[in-house]
Amino acid sequence: MAAVPGHIGQAEDVVWEARGDDAFLSSHLVFSADEHLVDGRSVRVRKRTVANCLYRRGRMVEEWVVRDDLADCLQLGIDPDEAARDRQFQGYTGSMTEEPPKDVLLEGVSGPRPDDFRPECEMVLEFIDRVWSQRELNKVNDFMARDLFLHTIGDRTVIRPERYQADLLDMVGPFPDARFAVRDVQTHHAERYAGLRVAVTWTMHGTYRGIPAFGPLTGKPVTVLGVSQFLIQDGRIVKEVRVYDEIALRAQINAGREEGADVAANIY
Repeated sequence: MAAVPGHIGQAEDVVWEARGDDAFLSSHLVFSADEHLVDGRSVRVRKRTVANCLYRRGRMVEEWVVRDDLADCLQLGIDPDEAARDRQFQGYTGSMTEEPPKDVLLEGVSGPRPDDFRPECEMVLEFIDRVWSQRELNKVNDFMARDLFLHTIGDRTVIRPERYQADLLDMVGPFPDARFAVRDVQTHHAERYAGLRVAVTWTMHGTYRGIPAFGPLTGKPVTVLGVSQFLIQDGRIVKEVRVYDEIALRAQINAGREEGADVAANIY
């Protein structure tokens, strides 16, 4: 806020769902187009943030926030590697330290849920398992419409199944054993927003031993928190908005690299 005093975060969508009689979980998709002063000139940066907020009896109990800080770097001309080196990975707290729920459609990390729109939710969960985790890329067409849109990090938009497949391979390529765990799900149907949206809080767990996209490989495990909001029409996914922080991921990899260097120094 100090860096961009004129910051405006516009609510692009809100997917909310009850958690019992006294609570609700809301997934706020926030879009901003802020002006930054860089070397005396104004640069506009477009980015998305998702804040999943659990409110109980009118007070926030826990919040899961993911920001597209890669978009800042790319549009401001900042080297993502340099940005990551300026950060220290602090690890996760709160419910992030707990195991994912066994049946997330009955109870997520935020608590028991109403189990609405089960067929559509089961379809999304099967899609994440088979296409994301098991890499059955040929199954994309079984779940997604031909004219699908993916809005993802770096303020990028991907269209059509074949480009979605390529983008997914770029995401998991550095982590060949990457698996995705769903931690929470919420749904909301509203005609003014084109129909049913399914918000999924997920974590990716993998080992940095594949494509060296983030510098020398470490062979160390990483965990990435992300949120995807899916738009469902006629039983198929027509749009996904996916947000996670690649700069934080790079910082986590750097922490693993430094840890490895410390071990090597102790050995030699």
